[in-house]
Amino acid sequence: MQFKHLSILALASIISAQDDSSNGTQSLNATLSGNDQLSKLTTFLSSSPSVLEALSNATNITILAPSNEAFTEFGNTDLGRLVANDSGLLAALLQYHVLNGSYEASRITNESLFLPTLLNNETYANVTGGQVVQAVKIGNETVFYSGLLQNSTVTTADQNFTGGVVHIIDRVLTFPPDVLDTALALNLTSFRGAVNATDEIDTANDRDITIFAPNNEAFNNIGSALANLSTDDLRGIIEYHIVNSVHYSTNLTNGTTLRSEDDDRELRITKNENGTIFVNAAEVVVPNVLIANGVLHIIDNVLNPNNTAAPSESATAGAPGFTGSPASEQPYTSGQPTPTTTVNPISEGPGAAQSTAHSSSSGAAMPLMTGGVEYAALFGAGAAAYLGF
Repeated sequence: MQFKHLSILALASIISAQDDSSNGTQSLNATLSGNDQLSKLTTFLSSSPSVLEALSNATNITILAPSNEAFTEFGNTDLGRLVANDSGLLAALLQYHVLNGSYEASRITNESLFLPTLLNNETYANVTGGQVVQAVKIGNETVFYSGLLQNSTVTTADQNFTGGVVHIIDRVLTFPPDVLDTALALNLTSFRGAVNATDEIDTANDRDITIFAPNNEAFNNIGSALANLSTDDLRGIIEYHIVNSVHYSTNLTNGTTLRSEDDDRELRITKNENGTIFVNAAEVVVPNVLIANGVLHIIDNVLNPNNTAAPSESATAGAPGFTGSPASEQPYTSGQPTPTTTVNPISEGPGAAQSTAHSSSSGAAMPLMTGGVEYAALFGAGAAAYLGF
């Protein structure tokens, strides 16, 4: 990944903030140039001087600074190659690495925080207040989750400067894709197909939403009940899985009532003593998948608008909302693309029990990954459109 180089001296001339010996902090330039792990970030920033100047004048921010090794890995991905040739995409990516608020590592605990970033460009984020990252302490490590559950771990924390704090991370953050591309990466092909079949794509891409997306096994298990549904009936079921407000797992407390997309049907949240979350009687098996316009939670059963029964007190898994038998073929997957990339589950910490890979009835397990995402493989010919080209 090649960018026009800007020397540290030229970089310093752009940054107006000066060392402040009265409080023991230093300018952003001094903080970045004084750390040999961040030499590629200074070059990266030099390609977006408007962002750089804004950061130099900002206060109360946190910069998640990818290390040189992180940028090397990123440069070998499709998104890295796209960023290298598009200044708008580069600016958006840099904005996604800046938190609106100063968060020292001690403020991150094992209770997840969903922290807004400076990314407000609606080409890449359709969330009021800015696209977020999830921050959580896992063991002794501070971890930030971005799109497709990609995790970036803090390797060096609390590098203070006059405007806030810098944390060095080991992986470049991933933009949260839209609903359909996220569903494809997560192997939620029945849900994706049902959304397409009912022309609910615009609804699924509304600003500030929460989606409870059933996994493939959930659709297959009630295949006979779905076989004869009209398009209108299926549309009503899909709309029941969409909420017109953003609710991360931390907001899904016991007894919470949500309103479905059409605003006339309730979804009831139960949270048991083990921290397991249920929506009606379906269990949230993978929480907090960030999407471009909110958040998606994977559930283990299809919700029935006419059956809002809560789980039993002893429930260890979700219960079906419909009565039916398994289908011979995976419902609604005809014509859907085959997942060509994989995502990374939260393997430790809060929600770990809900993040176990669940197999689809077709035998394909929910894909897992610990490395970067290949965007061209994920989005195919639509990659350029998604990324604003």
